[in-house]
Amino acid sequence: MPELDNECGVAAQRSESSWFAAYTTCRHEKRVAQHLTQRGIEHYLPLYSADRNWRDGSRVKLELPLFPCYIFVRIMRSERVSVLSVPGTLALVGGTGGEPAPLANTAIEALRTGIREHKIEPHPLLRVGEVARIRSGAFAGMEGVILRRKSGCRIVLTLEQIMQSVAVEVDEDDLECVGESKHLGRTSVRPEAAFSGKMQSRLLAV
Repeated sequence: MPELDNECGVAAQRSESSWFAAYTTCRHEKRVAQHLTQRGIEHYLPLYSADRNWRDGSRVKLELPLFPCYIFVRIMRSERVSVLSVPGTLALVGGTGGEPAPLANTAIEALRTGIREHKIEPHPLLRVGEVARIRSGAFAGMEGVILRRKSGCRIVLTLEQIMQSVAVEVDEDDLECVGESKHLGRTSVRPEAAFSGKMQSRLLAV
């Protein structure tokens, strides 16, 4: 049964692969994604919608990379060369010892689900403030920092591995205060809800 053997082989390969963040040439993220598709390399390029005004006064809606200059690829470590040979790909984000640092599979799945459920956009890094926990939804259990302002509420997720943040609109009723922190990098995250050891959440009310 060759077809069954092939399916088992694909499943085994997926179980041995991990997600990595690939650093790309600026404004070439979508082109890199096209090359990865052509080469059959699993990848994920998170996008968000943004309104832009042209000089002629017209207004357009664009789909832009959520993490500029980055795209996520799911590969085995032995396949790194196949990714780095893609035009526009500069490097795989490393961890200790110069080795690429993998992301948990749950990190990408939570991001995919969160983008479908919430409005999301890039946001500057946050470092200080009151700590709160998200109680429901794709990011349930994540903890981070709250800055209180006049209206609305947004959640700011930071991918420490690439030092970039995104803001997600949430209902303030879904947040519960858990304390204060002057060093957000030490904020705890429930293992079952964490994006990865490098992914933590920051909360922002604006």
